Amino acid sequence: MTPGPGALSRRALLHTGLAAGIVLGAGGACTGGPPEPELVVAGGVQPGVYINLARALAAIWQERLGLDRPPRVLNTAGSGQNMRLLTGGDATVAISQVDVAADIAGGPAATGPDEPMALARLYDDVTHVVARRDSGLARLSDLRGRRVSIGPDGSGYQAIAIRLLRSAGIGLDELGESAELGLPDAVTALREDRLDAFFWSGGVPTDGIRELAAGTPIRLLELGDALDRTREEFPVYSLATVPANTYGLPGPVSCLSVRNALLVTAAMPDDLAEALIRAAFDAQPRVAEASPAAVTIDSRSAIGTQPIPLHPGAVRFYRSTKGY
Repeated sequence: MTPGPGALSRRALLHTGLAAGIVLGAGGACTGGPPEPELVVAGGVQPGVYINLARALAAIWQERLGLDRPPRVLNTAGSGQNMRLLTGGDATVAISQVDVAADIAGGPAATGPDEPMALARLYDDVTHVVARRDSGLARLSDLRGRRVSIGPDGSGYQAIAIRLLRSAGIGLDELGESAELGLPDAVTALREDRLDAFFWSGGVPTDGIRELAAGTPIRLLELGDALDRTREEFPVYSLATVPANTYGLPGPVSCLSVRNALLVTAAMPDDLAEALIRAAFDAQPRVAEASPAAVTIDSRSAIGTQPIPLHPGAVRFYRSTKGY
């Protein structure tokens, strides 16, 4: 999906047009010129935090930046697809796990103007390995020979699932059945006993899993030594704890966490990048309403997007708030 020189020029032109419209107060239509380019936001699956945040941000940008055209929000499989859309020029803004973004940033399809750059760290995803409480499953090593969903192709958590299983000494061919289900289908399959366990990476609590637990008692599998091995190989991951009583759990469970970031590319003009993140922070209570996971977003935590660099326009915004 590496764009050619023409695509890069088109991307730069679209971004410049958006920036000019914003700087002029979206006055391009008054000059009789062509309508400003469309802002496209790569979101995620429904129900999910990504899509809720993408829709909230799109509404905020439409209102506060006075755009001629409402931003278009894309339903996607998640981080992997979002990054392909962003670096391929089919999205202006994307939400992604930083591990997936870093993998793509290190490849040949994301250099120069296509290099992913961050506007903000949004919140941290926690990897859940969900099973029925009466399944007899307790730890990751118990999944050998079982029916397991590792998440859909294009999602960020499929890569995490494969890495965790490998750290536990389990290849995909050692699972009894390997499925690639999104969260709604995985929840239904587990509830109907057509699946023994599924991987999911999301904010805590995730609505879909909370709804499952309300009618079907669940447990989150202990990751054991696989947690430390995965973090040693991939330092981008951190340790997180799902607290007791979440999803009806009797005690806390140690899990893997990964940062999520709001991303653009290096082709975006500084003025546009600064305007987007400033508008988001000016309306932060509305962003938090979109998901409980976003409640803790502030200008100091938002700069923690490593290993993805902050866009210069975002740096300018954070310096103006003394957060950088």
